[in-house]
Amino acid sequence: MIKFMAGQKGQGKTRKLIDMANEALKQADGHLVYIDDDRRHTREIDRDIRFVEAGKGVLSNYREFVGFIMGILSQNADIEHIYVDGLSNIIKTLDNESLQKLAKKLDAIAQRDEVAFTISINYEPDTLPEDIRALLM
Repeated sequence: MIKFMAGQKGQGKTRKLIDMANEALKQADGHLVYIDDDRRHTREIDRDIRFVEAGKGVLSNYREFVGFIMGILSQNADIEHIYVDGLSNIIKTLDNESLQKLAKKLDAIAQRDEVAFTISINYEPDTLPEDIRALLM
């Protein structure tokens, strides 16, 4: 399962994503991972959720992000949900076409590894391709 949260910066996506992750931990059978572009919110995320700082614009494209995700999954086969905050800050180049390709790759990973993804992006929902809008929360 892949779900996106879209909106402009400052619309509360991070707060909602943190609350979702902290709440999901209460019923989780496996591990949760929270990926962010910086460490500002580490104290708000439950310490039992694995926090990963990806850095701002460190990954050049969606392919590198998929490799990054595969590396995380290879370290722990018991991950059930990955939350990604600010994907548009983590990947240096992320246009609509790249976002569509990323969604397809993550969907294949989600099905194969039985992991869910919830991802926030700084995009206005009406500017996203229809197949991505169908994945919006």
